[in-house]
Amino acid sequence: MERARKWGAAALTVALTGGLLAGCGKGGDGAGGKPAEGAKEVANLNPSGFPIAKEPINLTFFTGKAATNGNNFEETLVWKEYAKKSGINVTFQLVPFENLTEKRNLALAGGDYPDAFYSARVPATDLMKYGAQGTFIKLNDLIDQYAPNFKKLLEKYPDLKKGLTMPDGNIYSFPSFYSPDFLPMLIGTPLWVKKDWLDKLNLKEPTTTDEFYTYLKKVKETDLNGNGQADEIPYAGEGINPLFDQIKGAWGFGNRGLGHKFVDVDPATNNLRFFRTDPKYKEVIEYVRKLYTEGLIDKEIFTTKTAALYAKGQTGIFGSTINPSPVTQINQPGYIGLGALKGPHGDQLYTHVKVPAVWPGAFVITDKNKYPEATVRWMDYFFGDEGATFYFMGLEGQTYRKTADGKLEFVESITKNPEGLTMDQALAKSITWLGGSYPGYVQEKYFKGSETLPGNIEVGQKAEPNKLKELWNNFNFTEEENEFRSTVGTDIQNYIGEMEAKFVTGAAPMSDWDKYTAAVQKMGVDQYMKIYKQAYDRYKNSK
Repeated sequence: MERARKWGAAALTVALTGGLLAGCGKGGDGAGGKPAEGAKEVANLNPSGFPIAKEPINLTFFTGKAATNGNNFEETLVWKEYAKKSGINVTFQLVPFENLTEKRNLALAGGDYPDAFYSARVPATDLMKYGAQGTFIKLNDLIDQYAPNFKKLLEKYPDLKKGLTMPDGNIYSFPSFYSPDFLPMLIGTPLWVKKDWLDKLNLKEPTTTDEFYTYLKKVKETDLNGNGQADEIPYAGEGINPLFDQIKGAWGFGNRGLGHKFVDVDPATNNLRFFRTDPKYKEVIEYVRKLYTEGLIDKEIFTTKTAALYAKGQTGIFGSTINPSPVTQINQPGYIGLGALKGPHGDQLYTHVKVPAVWPGAFVITDKNKYPEATVRWMDYFFGDEGATFYFMGLEGQTYRKTADGKLEFVESITKNPEGLTMDQALAKSITWLGGSYPGYVQEKYFKGSETLPGNIEVGQKAEPNKLKELWNNFNFTEEENEFRSTVGTDIQNYIGEMEAKFVTGAAPMSDWDKYTAAVQKMGVDQYMKIYKQAYDRYKNSK
């Protein structure tokens, strides 16, 4: 999760003053102002190269902020340099991610919003809603004319365009996009096991669900840390769902990725399948139930929070866990990440893979923006190699250097800061991508989060032979479809989550399975699937 999980969510109070949020007067044509203003704006625009604006212009962005980033984006190296280079001065109104949804909704509902929303996690439902109203401007033609880098990506990855296109046929946003070729980034949080414990137990690295079970069982039965106490925890994590997401591919489920946790494609028929109540999926739950009832899963898994989990992990008692990196998260070297486990029927899919367009609504331009063409050019720079390297790494010779083999690395004042700052604290003076959600294009060559550590790269190599042949981005739904999904659909999904937890803990016997699946069916699965099929057909046929 792009290092996001290793940072605590420290509260930050930001005053969103009416004057700042008010921005400019509301435009009348949905494209950023009156015709005269539009003509003036284009006259001030350089269609290519830098500066973008011939005469400096000022923009204000509503901006999501992680606790680890600095409190004044304008003073960071990247944004100071880009303002000089582009001729566009951006004021970033910072809103902590923990308050983001509430503040964004208030701003939109009250009409009190600025020129653009940056790192603002705008959901697809809002992209469609405010796009249809004209609050968010449509970008189709602007991308075609003023975003050559992003246009190339849409052509190279047709599924990206499908995932961004709303049911009305329009694109209203630039995404946070992970290269589909950067598998460790899409995996994000591998399943790790403790290598020296494997060696002590004389076991090879688990490659099947049975071998993983055997390893966990022996961890529980053996005093591997030699302290005379049975304090080893075979598997620990935050909630039970990440474990399901890691192992369901051993039964062939989740074959279109993490963007679709209830629906995939039945390989026998090639039709959509609601897999969470499939008879074979019962075996997935029975497997996790066996781990839990035999004490191989941390008994606090349903209640523990991130900070408490990581504090416990730092004592070195986890036999296995799921997180971005044990080195960065729990300060524990010596773990290795597993590839796809093979299941009892020979299935072997690496299903814990995120959608490439991880935040579709990472950047939207509003109808209050007098300079939409310049704003699109401003954003497009970061979807090309030069701009992305600048955004993630800063300036060559100042914040990073090239090694003899052509790779990029941060300078020692960042990696071994003389003032005693952590790497993240040192980085925060220069960049603002800490914590994720930013609009941009992430590739291995210039992204230096935990996903590029040697252990994570190795996991990507292990996953490669069993990676998903087709990875879907999220589907986009009409307002009417979303009405069903937010009510009946949510009820179905919540009920399934509750019942799976009860099956795992033993609060519900597995003999209740048929009764449970009948109850889910009665709640409205047929309509759920009908709507899913409509969205899938639009996605598949989108051009």
